[in-house]
Amino acid sequence: MSKTSRIAGAVLGAVALTASLAACGGDSLEKDKGGSAAASGSGDKGTLVIGAAAFTESKVLAELYSQILGDAGYSTSVTTVKNRELYEPSLEKGEIDVVPEYAATITEFLNAKVNGADAKPLASSDAAATVNELKKLAEPRGLKVLPVGQAVDQNAFAVTKEFAEKNNLKTLSDLGASKIKVKIAAGDECEVRPFCVPGLKKTYGINVTGIDPKGVGTPQAKQAVKDGVDQVVLSTTTDGTLDSFGLVVLEDDKKLQNADNVLPVVNAKDAGSQEIADVLGKLTAALTTDDLAKLNLKVDAERAKPEDVAKEYLESKGLVKK
Repeated sequence: MSKTSRIAGAVLGAVALTASLAACGGDSLEKDKGGSAAASGSGDKGTLVIGAAAFTESKVLAELYSQILGDAGYSTSVTTVKNRELYEPSLEKGEIDVVPEYAATITEFLNAKVNGADAKPLASSDAAATVNELKKLAEPRGLKVLPVGQAVDQNAFAVTKEFAEKNNLKTLSDLGASKIKVKIAAGDECEVRPFCVPGLKKTYGINVTGIDPKGVGTPQAKQAVKDGVDQVVLSTTTDGTLDSFGLVVLEDDKKLQNADNVLPVVNAKDAGSQEIADVLGKLTAALTTDDLAKLNLKVDAERAKPEDVAKEYLESKGLVKK
């Protein structure tokens, strides 16, 4: 699923452009044959189903979870499900045992589910505070939230290296202080979403003159900035292709974006053991934003399979036996 699709309906339209919500409808679990067909692991410690949403990064994360748990003695398989509206209820029911999630987005998803679409936002740029709110929402639904990691997938605003150097830009504050007029290559919704144009203007004083509706992080959007048609592109922090377009991310130094750090969420009854938490915790502690960007790049640009890049990564970090 494209980044645009993930963003378009964030928090059922209530909150955000947070770059992590798969927003589609449905009421049944739909499996994608692109998921791992064969189970891995000895199964000595039981069977676990890992859920993945239908976009590259989620599939890679699910493979990482599946393989590290398989190496620890569980029989694991990956089921790719269309979107969060489908896999979250399946996680509550125990049809899926483990899902890679994003702290702020799953918090606001459950907030809307529990408290209504107009509920006051509970996620923030503070990862610890966001996870604390998430636990309050998740635990009564039979879900266990495992510790958050440093890897984060959230909105990122990028410019060309030349533009940054010419104008001495390293942060979004620098861009605001420069008073340079900029047009942003993004999705239409950027014009009204609080973490996009309104936030850039209010938090940073950035002089946004308009939106070029080329989508979020699409090749067309990045090319428009590379060619100088636009000055800024909205992408994500785990976009591994920015460098190939000569683009650099301006630091969100005032923490406009919510904390969409990666973390596992599990069915408490079926996968709530401390051992499972410890195994996944080793991966969470190792995985960085840059790691995720590189893994995404291998799948999206080099056409590698998610299961292959996951295996290579886990072996390179000594997290599984070769």
